[in-house]
Amino acid sequence: MEDPMDALAQELPGVVKAFRELHGAVTEDGSLSSRTKQLIIIGISVALRCEPCVRRHVSIAKEMGISREEITEAAGVAVLMAGGPAAAYASLYVLD
Repeated sequence: MEDPMDALAQELPGVVKAFRELHGAVTEDGSLSSRTKQLIIIGISVALRCEPCVRRHVSIAKEMGISREEITEAAGVAVLMAGGPAAAYASLYVLD
């Protein structure tokens, strides 16, 4: 399956290139590990109800060896911060 961002990159190459560079800079190890940052991204994605973001970053987290328990705990933090809508969203997409 083609990455939807690749299609967008054909229309907005400069924007997507800049976004991907930002993504790489933000998610690399620093004071926070890349693993921790992925869990933060998952939590924010759930809170914002961004289905493509959740699917992509849960997949990345799994590839990084982040456990299901860590991923669901991050989703749980999002539920605390975003309430019922985030709980419903997490049940649909995080546990997929």
